Amino acid sequence: MSGAAPASEPIDPALIEAGRHLFAQDCQFVRAIADLGQLPPAALPELAFVGRSNVGKSSLVNALTGRRTLARTSNTPGRTQHLIFFNLDDRMHLVDLPGYGFAKVPKTVVEAWTSLLRAYLRGRPTLRLALVLVDSRHGIKANDREMMTLLDRAAVPYRVILTKADKIKPAAAAPLITATETLLKAHPAAFPTPMLTSAETKTGLADLKAEIVRTVLEGDVVFRHGVAPRDGSGGPV
Repeated sequence: MSGAAPASEPIDPALIEAGRHLFAQDCQFVRAIADLGQLPPAALPELAFVGRSNVGKSSLVNALTGRRTLARTSNTPGRTQHLIFFNLDDRMHLVDLPGYGFAKVPKTVVEAWTSLLRAYLRGRPTLRLALVLVDSRHGIKANDREMMTLLDRAAVPYRVILTKADKIKPAAAAPLITATETLLKAHPAAFPTPMLTSAETKTGLADLKAEIVRTVLEGDVVFRHGVAPRDGSGGPV
């Protein structure tokens, strides 16, 4: 797979605008999935949000789409118990996955969620990209590495997203990114450079939207330079 441009290289302004426009469109809840038989038809490309419980998956979904309550958030680990599907402008599905690493949930429930999550990640043909969210205050933990190894084996491209950047000191950002890049070298399905974000301050969200367009919708002619968007306006989407 091809990696994303290093953070030091500017992202194409056309992709920034494409990302801004896409995530400004209508986004609707589709369904909550408790087993694979309930999955919606594999018709749209999918972007999955995965990470430790309470790392900020739902908050990031809300921040990207400009909604406050599209994805339900909670301070209680393990609250998301299903695969939650959202339809973004009939262009892609956003999929909020159950968190891992929680401690206050019965073992049988954890096993059921883990089995569902693994089956989805291994066998969904329309899954274009997974965002592995990591709390920037703590860095990559053992269960993050387990998830990354699963994605490597399933050949699912993924990008590490360092969340809650507003909770760390600016001086800590560069060494955190460097340390994360070093760890990513051992994971063949990972993009080589992580992205630092904050759902609270919107740090990194414009670049992340652009990367989502580039990676998830790169085969969509709507996002190729010089091609008019669906509304026929002739400008970038």
